[in-house]
Amino acid sequence: MTEAVEYDVVVLGGGPAGENIVDRTRAAGLSTALVESELLGGECSYWACVPSKALLRPALARADARKVPGLAAAVQGPLDTAAVFAHRDYWTGHWKDDGQVAWVDSTGAHVYRGHGRLYGTRKVAVTSPEGEHHVLSARHAVVVATGTRALVPDLPGIAAARPWTSREATSAQEAPGRLLIVGGSVVAAEMATAWQALGSQVTVLVRGSGLLPRMEPFAGELVADALREAGAVVRTGVSVEAVVRDGPAGPVTVVLAGGETLEGDELLVATGRAPRTEDIGLETVGLAPGEWIAVDDSCRVPGHDWLYAVGDVNHRALLTHQGKYQARIAGAVIAARAAGDPVTDTAPWGAYEATADTRALPQVVFTDPEAAAVGLTLAEAERAGHRVRAVDYDLAKVSGAGLYADGYRGRARMIVDLDREILLGATFVGPGTAELLHAATIAVTAEVPLSRLWHAVPAFPTISEVWLRLLETYRG
Repeated sequence: MTEAVEYDVVVLGGGPAGENIVDRTRAAGLSTALVESELLGGECSYWACVPSKALLRPALARADARKVPGLAAAVQGPLDTAAVFAHRDYWTGHWKDDGQVAWVDSTGAHVYRGHGRLYGTRKVAVTSPEGEHHVLSARHAVVVATGTRALVPDLPGIAAARPWTSREATSAQEAPGRLLIVGGSVVAAEMATAWQALGSQVTVLVRGSGLLPRMEPFAGELVADALREAGAVVRTGVSVEAVVRDGPAGPVTVVLAGGETLEGDELLVATGRAPRTEDIGLETVGLAPGEWIAVDDSCRVPGHDWLYAVGDVNHRALLTHQGKYQARIAGAVIAARAAGDPVTDTAPWGAYEATADTRALPQVVFTDPEAAAVGLTLAEAERAGHRVRAVDYDLAKVSGAGLYADGYRGRARMIVDLDREILLGATFVGPGTAELLHAATIAVTAEVPLSRLWHAVPAFPTISEVWLRLLETYRG
C-alpha cells in the first residue's frame, strides 16, 4: 500500500446518497474523496429509477390517452419501441457517467475509481481497475453508501439459466416474446407493466397472496387487474422450485411446486435486494460482512464515532429519495461535528435527525394504475397498537377523476389516529395519483390535525378533491 492521502471525509459509493454527502460536505468546506467501482450516479441513474421510468412513461401515457374521448382512437397502435429505448438510453447517458463526473469535479471533490474497502479505523483502501493501490485516511468521517444488489434465490439451475435481474430488465434493447417474472415486488409490478406494453407476453408468478405486499391490499389487486386486462398473466400462491435454460440462447423453463412447468424467452427474478457489503472491509472495524449496517438517527454507526452509512445499505428505507434525505442529514451532522458545533434535534430544519424514515415514508409505484402511499397501512397501524380508523373513498366518484379519464378506476384510503385525530398514513391508487402523494406526506409528517385539513380546500375539478371527500366521509 502507498502512503495514505488524507481528507476530511471519505465516501465509499458514488450513487445518489454518496453524491449528496459530497454535496453537503464540500459546501461546508470539508475536503472529500469519493470512491466508486462502477458508474458515478449509481444504480438509480443507470439500472433502476431513471431507466425504469423512461420505459414506463410511454406505457402509462398511452393507457391514459386510450381513456380520453376524442383521443382514444389515435393511440390504439403499438408503442414505437425503438423510440422508447432511445429515450431511455438518453436519460441513462448511454451508460456513461461523463455528466456525473463533471458535477463531482465541479464540487472540488476527488474521485477514486476502483474497489474500495475499509482498512481499519478512518481508512479506506482502493484498488483501481489498473491494479493501482491507494490508502485514503479520513480526519472526520468515512461514509458507506454502497447500496444494494438484486437478491437471486438459490434455486436448482438458476445460475446456468442466466436470469434477468432489475439491471437487465431496465437495460434490454429488445422485448422478449415471452417474459416470466418471479416476484410480487415493486420491480416485478413495474417491469410487468413496461414489458407487456412494449410487446412481451408477460407472466408474473407471485409466491404470496398478491402484488405489492407492503401496501394496502387493494393496491396490488387493482394493479393485478389492470395487468390482466392488458393481456398479462398474474398468478398468486405459486412457488418456483427449479429453473432450466435450453442452451445458451434457448428458452427458459420454470418448474413450479407440484411439477407444473412454464416456458419463456427470458426470466426476470425480482425477489428482493441484498446489501453490497460483502467485500468492503467491514470485518476490519468489527462489523459483519454481507450484512445491513445499523445506524442511529444521525446515520452514524453505533460504537464508531467516525463511521456513517446512508442509503439502501442501512436498510432503513430502500428508496432513492430517502437515501438522499439521509445523506443530507448525515452531511449536516458531519459538518457540525467537524466544526465542533453541538448536534441537537433543535437545530434549524431538524438538520441532525432522520425521522422521515419512520414517520412518513413516501413511495410511488409507476404501474397502470399508479399506486402511491405514505406512512402506515391499516395493518401496520393496528400492529403498532394505535386506535385507528380506515377511511376509504372510490376515486371514480371524484369529478376530477371522471374528467381525467373515462371509466376511471381507483381508490383512496387515509388512516386516522382516533385519539389525536391526525393522519398516520394514506394510500391512493389510480391514474395520476402520484401527484397526490406529497400533500399526504406533509399531512402525515407535520401531524396536521384533521380540523385544519378541513380548511385546505382542493381545487375543482381535480383528483385532489378526494381529500374533501375523505374528510366528509370521516365526519359522517
